[in-house]
Amino acid sequence: MTDPGSGSAPAEVNAFAGFGLPGRPGSDEFWAAARTPVSVPADGGWLTLFLWRGSPADIGFESWSPPIPLRRWADTDCWYAEVRMPARLRVTYRFLAGDAACADPFNPAGAGADRSIAATPDAPAQPHWPVIGPDDVLPLPRTRLRWAGGRLGGRRTVRVHPVGGGGPVVLLLDGDDWLHLHPAMTAFESAVAAGELAPVTLVFLPAKDRQAEFGCRPELWEAVRDELLPLVAQSGVPADLDRLVVAGQSLGGLSAMYAALEFPDLVSRIACQSASFWWTPGALDLADPLGGPVGGAIAARLRRGPDLSALRCAFDVGEHEARMLPHCELAEALTERAGATVRVSRSASDHDRAGWRHALLRDVAWALA
Repeated sequence: MTDPGSGSAPAEVNAFAGFGLPGRPGSDEFWAAARTPVSVPADGGWLTLFLWRGSPADIGFESWSPPIPLRRWADTDCWYAEVRMPARLRVTYRFLAGDAACADPFNPAGAGADRSIAATPDAPAQPHWPVIGPDDVLPLPRTRLRWAGGRLGGRRTVRVHPVGGGGPVVLLLDGDDWLHLHPAMTAFESAVAAGELAPVTLVFLPAKDRQAEFGCRPELWEAVRDELLPLVAQSGVPADLDRLVVAGQSLGGLSAMYAALEFPDLVSRIACQSASFWWTPGALDLADPLGGPVGGAIAARLRRGPDLSALRCAFDVGEHEARMLPHCELAEALTERAGATVRVSRSASDHDRAGWRHALLRDVAWALA
């Protein structure tokens, strides 16, 4: 594409016709039709156009790329970036303008109030996840449990929702993200209604200090066993506490695997997306946390020969997470060698909750099969 550069006269040609946008950039006709991101094939992947109106800004991606600055089209109010994306990518992003961050006003697919979701045309569909705009208010479960004090200290609100009448407990780590950024309640209801998942009871567990709570330490799981699950049992919500699935992402996935190893009587079904199997004590204080021993503390524990024959474990990691893959691949292989029933998959994403969403539904269903 030819860019006239800032300060020169606007080109009379339709600069973004290749992306299906009419009119001269900055014109009323152009802005009336503006919808982005939009992708066209390029070099085995995609060239994706992002638009912004008004002032200088960068695109901030969740994990896939460093911030990308937008360019101004001549002396108009049109700012844009043409971003090369690989095949099969779904990613969360937002616009960074000065000290402010906001969702893409030309993209109807949001994740919370200040984030949007982009997907290349070849990214697999996520049929149970509705398109949610930044101004939409997500539904919240009616049942709220006040969990105070105990082993973890402090207070937190845990929400509980029976899907399809309730059933086995699905404990969602980082529960606030699945309430306020991605509508897990709606997605699980859709999957149950479609017959792809048996009725379950969702328990949304918020984290107060992820690094402390999700490291390989027993306090969280002692508290879940001795404090949280009894609260769920007393809540009046139908819940089968004998069939528990723990679902976690990143450090949450690490914690789910730790629980399966150290609390096998409590946790025997887990779904781990992009689990932080690079973790070792002190790794988070290093300049390169992923640069330590492959498989980290979990691989070291698995090499000691635990009997995991009672465990059903679903692993998923983004196919674009190049540095995560060796850590995850080793943990997957060692878990299967220890006797667990293992499912391994790769999502069309980087380290991003927008890519983990489909795996969450699919892998919970598999864990309960």
